[in-house]
Amino acid sequence: MVLFLYNCYSLHFPETVWKKLIGLDDLLEDYQKEQKRLNERKSKQQKIRKVSDAEDEVDDDTEARLSECVDKCQKEINQINGDEEMPFWGIQVFGEQEKLPQLEYPELKSSVLLQSFLKHEINSLVELNIEKGEDFLEGLLVDGWLLNLVYASSCVEKSIATWTFNLMLYSSKVRLMEAACEFWCAILSVKDKADSSSIKIDWLPRYSDLKGALQAYGFLLDSSSKFSSDIDMVPADSITAGPPQNIRSWIKCAAFCCQTRDANIILSTQEAEDLLVKIISLFLDRQLLGLSMILHEATFSVINFFSDEEWSDSCKKVAKSLAYRLPCNINCLRVVESIVGVDGRSKQLRSAVAFQFLVTCLDEKVCDAEEILRLLISKNVKDKNCDLFQMYIYLSLAENWLLFDTMLKDKAAIHELWGICLRNCSCGITITDLRSYASNVRSKASYLLQGSTSK
Repeated sequence: MVLFLYNCYSLHFPETVWKKLIGLDDLLEDYQKEQKRLNERKSKQQKIRKVSDAEDEVDDDTEARLSECVDKCQKEINQINGDEEMPFWGIQVFGEQEKLPQLEYPELKSSVLLQSFLKHEINSLVELNIEKGEDFLEGLLVDGWLLNLVYASSCVEKSIATWTFNLMLYSSKVRLMEAACEFWCAILSVKDKADSSSIKIDWLPRYSDLKGALQAYGFLLDSSSKFSSDIDMVPADSITAGPPQNIRSWIKCAAFCCQTRDANIILSTQEAEDLLVKIISLFLDRQLLGLSMILHEATFSVINFFSDEEWSDSCKKVAKSLAYRLPCNINCLRVVESIVGVDGRSKQLRSAVAFQFLVTCLDEKVCDAEEILRLLISKNVKDKNCDLFQMYIYLSLAENWLLFDTMLKDKAAIHELWGICLRNCSCGITITDLRSYASNVRSKASYLLQGSTSK
């Protein structure tokens, strides 16, 4: 460029041309400086990008390793806790319902109560037609006047008794069903009083009437039709056939039938045993959870139906019947835990039921307490093939059996064997054991062992 300018100068260009050429030289120099600066900047950016890419690769590797570690931990957690959730209890207690009978009661027209009302002078005001007599009685029943008339006459005619009883068990009209139930609970309660206020009842139900209604509701757990190996579990969210709304009235009426002084006319000892089995079986229907309170009351009523001489033998029969009819899985624990009374008979029944389920679950021809505990001790909980869920059931049943059996309370040999069994489960299963229900069995045994040693 300098040479070019020299040559131009030697040619004597005008001064204006010369100045323009000098300006071009400056521009070229500035351009070169700018290019150099841009190249340096680009080089720095490439270096920064390489460093950043290297850091990203390190971050990606770290993130991948962290993700892998999290997945591994999650798998281990799932192995520890995933299968340890206790399955839901519940079986199908009711199947397809029969068509509930809609009976007619022509004898109501000739009932003394209705006839006396027709002949009363007050009928001139209401002008009751005999053909609408049943509708009129329904109104009296719902409003509570029928019960007042019964109190006044101290008598319940057979036609009135059978009509209200069947309304209670089979009516699809809620108000009629509930009113009839209250009517029967009231007259049975009054019947229980040994004084002048007692009401004469011309007709009392029999157990066959209660049992027939339960069959119409679709009850499945009769010994003649179903037993333990036939019964399937019901998922907690399944919608299955269930009892009609009348089951509430059935339970309440059954309880009052056991409380009246004439209970032995309604039920025999054998029938009361069967009724107790049926009521306890209802605890396994998840659709009846809302009726737990009246089920507990009914259980208590039937338990107290038996005389002191009858109870010991009946208690064993009820326990054996429950163990025969119901499955030996999580449901047997539900059955045992549903017997919640704090009285002596309830505790005795709870112990007997737990014992019979335990014998059935073990499936061994042993009934002696020491033999059963030795059999439990022989279970090797360290063995990978050991069914720890079943072991959990064994421990729970044995706990209820031994806790409420007064005959074994002072037997040191039994308590020593029970302690050995609990130590085997508590110490034989390590805290790192990832088998299903391992932590459940270990925790259960440790808790029971602590309680037994503190006594």
